[in-house]
Amino acid sequence: MPNKMNSLTIGGLARAAGVHVETIRYYQRRGLLSEPQRPPGGIRRYGVADIERLTFVKSAQSLGFSLDEIVDLLRLEDGAHCQEASVLAGQKLQSVQDKIARLARIEQVLSDMVARCQAQQGNVACPLIASLRTGISEAAQT
Repeated sequence: MPNKMNSLTIGGLARAAGVHVETIRYYQRRGLLSEPQRPPGGIRRYGVADIERLTFVKSAQSLGFSLDEIVDLLRLEDGAHCQEASVLAGQKLQSVQDKIARLARIEQVLSDMVARCQAQQGNVACPLIASLRTGISEAAQT
């Protein structure tokens, strides 16, 4: 009798990997996960390797990698391409650092605007709304 973990239906695979069946089908269409052959008169079966592949994809997504980037990482999955994987990770790191810097600038501009709004007394034009109408400084947008 085959091992239960090597004989999962797509629903069983979805449960084991913590994803939806449609996610598996989408990943198959994108080439992230292979679709096993259907035996004559039977249903497709998935195994531990498929669970591991889905875990890899979900882990990479949680680090901010896009599905296209994950396809690239999967091509390097054999472990013999560590330098190439490092380059991809370095590019992702730079992208994350750039986003953090942009968010810090946005945080500062919003903080300043909120402070100006809270400092206003009486029935005067809202500094936040006025700033948005006239455009905020170039430093906040980049």
